[in-house]
Amino acid sequence: MNSVSPSAAQYVGGVMQDELMEGRRQQQQPLDRQGSFGLRTPQTLDPSSRDATGEPDEMDRLKAKLMSAWNNVKYGWTVKSKTSFNKVSPVTVLGHSYLLNSEDEVERFRLAFVSRIWLTYRKDFPQLEGSTLTTDCGWGCMLRSGQMLLAQGLLVHLMPRDWAWPDAQQLTDVDFEVFRPRSPARAGGVPIPSFGSPRGSNTPEKSPPSEQRPKCSQKKRPESVRDRQAEPVHHRLVTWFGDQPSAPFGIHQLVEVGKSSGKKAGDWYGPSIVAHILRKAVAKTSALHNLAVYVAQDCTVYKEDVVRLCDLSLSQNPPDPPSQAWKSVIILVPVRLGGEALNPSYIECVKNILKLDCCTGIIGGKPKHSLYFIGFQDEQLLYLDPHYCQPVVDVSQVNFSLESFHCSSPKKMPFNRMDPSCTIGFYAKNKKDFESLCSAVSEALSSSKEKYPIFTFVEGRGQDYGLEGHSSNNSGPAAHILPPGRLGRSNNRRNSDEFVFL
Repeated sequence: MNSVSPSAAQYVGGVMQDELMEGRRQQQQPLDRQGSFGLRTPQTLDPSSRDATGEPDEMDRLKAKLMSAWNNVKYGWTVKSKTSFNKVSPVTVLGHSYLLNSEDEVERFRLAFVSRIWLTYRKDFPQLEGSTLTTDCGWGCMLRSGQMLLAQGLLVHLMPRDWAWPDAQQLTDVDFEVFRPRSPARAGGVPIPSFGSPRGSNTPEKSPPSEQRPKCSQKKRPESVRDRQAEPVHHRLVTWFGDQPSAPFGIHQLVEVGKSSGKKAGDWYGPSIVAHILRKAVAKTSALHNLAVYVAQDCTVYKEDVVRLCDLSLSQNPPDPPSQAWKSVIILVPVRLGGEALNPSYIECVKNILKLDCCTGIIGGKPKHSLYFIGFQDEQLLYLDPHYCQPVVDVSQVNFSLESFHCSSPKKMPFNRMDPSCTIGFYAKNKKDFESLCSAVSEALSSSKEKYPIFTFVEGRGQDYGLEGHSSNNSGPAAHILPPGRLGRSNNRRNSDEFVFL
């Protein structure tokens, strides 16, 4: 039997559907006030209960404290469990494949997974402005998933290529098991021994010929001095996501930025709203002067809009063609992969997108349960789960511990449980990379069996298609290109709050 401990080093995501009375009360709220993921806390349910200054009254404060205490307990408990991987099919993690048929390959996969930035619920951080909340437990999971998506883009932007966290060894448990399937149709069997000691002396099993192995798995990743030298940048990057008001991408700043989209602390946030919050947060900070975020409009990436956002020579007067200065760009594409459930025809397309080097992951999850997807094996998605409550870390301290910002427990879920509402992330360092991105992603999108692709790249600007004033460079809400009279039907559809069905 699995042991249960509030101090266990591993985690398991909480199930959002068992919120009982609070969930039933939420269902009574107007659909236009709901998002796709998270739990609304009591003080946000009745705006009329606030006093004239907009501050919560005493009853709201008490309810918020009780709900916060409950969520802290609920998401602070963990169940120790291990996820099984088979050694026959490659595991894909953000453009890299690992065939787990030897200890070296398992170690490379473990390093790749542990090196991702893991951002979860936190408790006891400074009170969020305009509320009594000192935790985001129960409602901030999509914001946390969005933070992880942005953090991956910043890792690619700032760290050496194929960077791995040098101190990953301090997370000593290899919290997954590798099995040899008994047959191609049944993934059961005997686990490979001794992976608890990645650098042990056991003789690895014979690998298949190099031509049969994934291309990026042919060479073992050497220990790198540059990874250790990049640690100050790693620390600085994590501080940007600290749970304090001054952190440019922390929960306080994201909630503050979200107010311009009609959101506040404790509200539900959908993947599309979070994409625009991240865009505004990056544009607002002075920490990243050479990076921009573009959010696709109505499942369309307008190439000229991206060029105008990134090509600094266009803003010079007169233009200086020889300079060709170009901002790196994170492209976020909010999409809906089906109606009430995931359309199976899109699964192969999602796999092909996650195989791309330029992909930074997908934020979405299960219904009302946000997750950050970074890869897959066979018909199972690999993800990082924000539903684990940890104490706040004071990132202003010199050499603060990074351990709680990295996870050693890979988790998987079937594709058919994926919520169709999600946002896909990509990164391009320069103009050449952007052109390669357009080509590679378009090819991946063509793998869909559906007549219409998930999204498209088109020449020109959004204004050319009747989207004046709604470019992702502006601070206003996302555009809808359907006439107002046709929006009613889509607004009444469950989980479709930020998408228009064409």
